[in-house]
Amino acid sequence: MDNTGGGIAITGCGSAVPKAILTNHHLAQMVETSDEWIHTRTGMSQRHIASPAESLSQLSAVAAKKAIAMAGLSPKDIHLIVLATSTPDDLFGSACKIQGLIGASNAVAFDLTAACSGFVFALITAAQFVRTGTYENTLVIGADLLSRWLDWSDRSSCVLFGDGAGAIVCQQIPNGDRLLGFQMNSRGSQNHCLNLNYQHNSRALIDGIVSQQGTYQPITMNGKEVYRFAVAQVPEAIEKTMFHANLTAEDLDWLLLHQANHRIMDAVAKRLGIPPAKILSNIAEHGNTSAASIPLALDAAIRSGQVKSGDKIAVSGFGAGLTWASAIFEWG
Repeated sequence: MDNTGGGIAITGCGSAVPKAILTNHHLAQMVETSDEWIHTRTGMSQRHIASPAESLSQLSAVAAKKAIAMAGLSPKDIHLIVLATSTPDDLFGSACKIQGLIGASNAVAFDLTAACSGFVFALITAAQFVRTGTYENTLVIGADLLSRWLDWSDRSSCVLFGDGAGAIVCQQIPNGDRLLGFQMNSRGSQNHCLNLNYQHNSRALIDGIVSQQGTYQPITMNGKEVYRFAVAQVPEAIEKTMFHANLTAEDLDWLLLHQANHRIMDAVAKRLGIPPAKILSNIAEHGNTSAASIPLALDAAIRSGQVKSGDKIAVSGFGAGLTWASAIFEWG
């Protein structure tokens, strides 16, 4: 490892999704809704749902191996793994499990939780280790299985979410820096708008001492407030990131937002003056996969040839916390 530091380049990507596909038509058999209602309001047509035999760690490992291979590295070349997730297989964290599954024996690994903003937070975090020369090759994973925590009788939430994992490899380069700018924000005063809360039952242990034992409850969300928040704050964050990077909207080749709702993506692009043709999206196929949504869409766009080496991409995640973050990087 080079302790002198340097710039960062994103050199590999990969993704993985569960086998089972839940369509809008399937959902219409479960709750009072329709394909037209869901697609018109969200842009979603289907989503992938993890079976009991599929785990977040396994999907993440598949995505990670693909990203490492694209970067021309082996798992033992990886020095740091940052897993962005809100739904680990183990509440103590799943990054170390993934490290073991892929054979990255030289890497330190940890989880980072920032909900739907998680992947961008993780990218920015990993970049700081690369820039200081602490670690040369880092693996950033965004993965979530939100189907674990849905109320399947709640039409307002169960139609939105899907499962998946995406990964990128960030490497130190001696000249230049392809992470051109970033911005991170939190607003705890609106924390109540999107939650996956712990609910306990009291248990008396001995006189005067009562413990709490329970589990997490299904996702609750105030969709209107989250929509208003995203449409107002995300364009401002991207504008600030462009300012720090000395770029304008015309300099961007692509806009890649967290895949929460096509109306949010259209509204943000319109405010920034970015034409619809520059929006990268796979929301129709995957729905909202939380921390996985940006790397899933990025991997598809790169492997299809839509995104080419040297393209400048503005990404932004937003969601529970409430949190939001943006970054602009040059691919390859």
